[in-house]
Amino acid sequence: MSRVLVVGAGLTGGACAAQLRGALRERVTLWDKARGAGGRMSTTRSPWDAACTADLGAQYVTLDPEHAGPRLSFYEELVSHGILKPLTGPVEGMVVKEGSCNYVAPQGISSVVKYYLKQSAGADIFYEQHVTHISLRDGKWEVSRKTGPPEQFDIVILTMPVPQILQLQGDIVNIINETQKQQLESVSYSSRYALGLFYEAGTRIEVPWAAQYITGNPCIRFISIDNKKRNIESPEIGPSVVVHTTVTFGSKYLDSDPAEVQQLILSHLEQVLPSLPQPASIKCQKWRYSQVIKAAPNCLGQMILHTQPLLICGGDGFTRSDFDGCIDSAMSVAEAVKSHL
Repeated sequence: MSRVLVVGAGLTGGACAAQLRGALRERVTLWDKARGAGGRMSTTRSPWDAACTADLGAQYVTLDPEHAGPRLSFYEELVSHGILKPLTGPVEGMVVKEGSCNYVAPQGISSVVKYYLKQSAGADIFYEQHVTHISLRDGKWEVSRKTGPPEQFDIVILTMPVPQILQLQGDIVNIINETQKQQLESVSYSSRYALGLFYEAGTRIEVPWAAQYITGNPCIRFISIDNKKRNIESPEIGPSVVVHTTVTFGSKYLDSDPAEVQQLILSHLEQVLPSLPQPASIKCQKWRYSQVIKAAPNCLGQMILHTQPLLICGGDGFTRSDFDGCIDSAMSVAEAVKSHL
């Protein structure tokens, strides 16, 4: 029985593991360097109240039935299980395409990824596993991480952001050929910050919208009253507010002191929403790789770096940064693995 390692427990990694579960008898392992699942579909809890959460990455997913094709069944499945529900709260400044439908995740956006990880039943999932080296050893991949001994796998699937693939050490450095290296190096991402503001139960945030796209502010691009956006307002659970910065601000302050960045965002937030009450706690999240600006050219959702043994990479860096892009990549990677076996 082959051992398959998926690096990255975001949407592509989770959906890929779920796709492989039905087709393989292989043992699938997932490693992620974070403390939990989701990747950029991240949901954070208030340190005071686990029921008070905020989506610091993706906010909602958009179905365009015209271009959905085989992906339509993914939406239908998530809606039928209550993982996704239509976005009904008013979002000011949203550009809506005719015929499209926006969905939110009532349990937080990371619940979408957790659903797929659950579907990969039997997969071994380990967090705080930061992969550093990938090398060939006796016809297998020896994968090293910052903590714990190296392990050997027959197939390795990389789903982290492309710059992190290029940072890996070991034989992988020489295995990536010149053409592939140029393709991978051409991938670019936007950067941004997100703030999660958590409030105590009973706090009222008096605004007429669930979320709002901000124009004309050099720092803030998007604000969401997160529980209102997910339509789960409850007197027992404190509200939460999410603030996303502009890409320009994110790039300018990418390597600044996080405490200073947080203060800057809060001062801009006070100008935009002067009536906002003081939060009980704040989480500042830096997204160095927020959304793909330019994907790897001439790739149909994945790139095979080595055939025997198989080393393949996927993710939104090979498609685009939305639900459909990640699902397309997961399907493409899973098909390549199945045909390889």
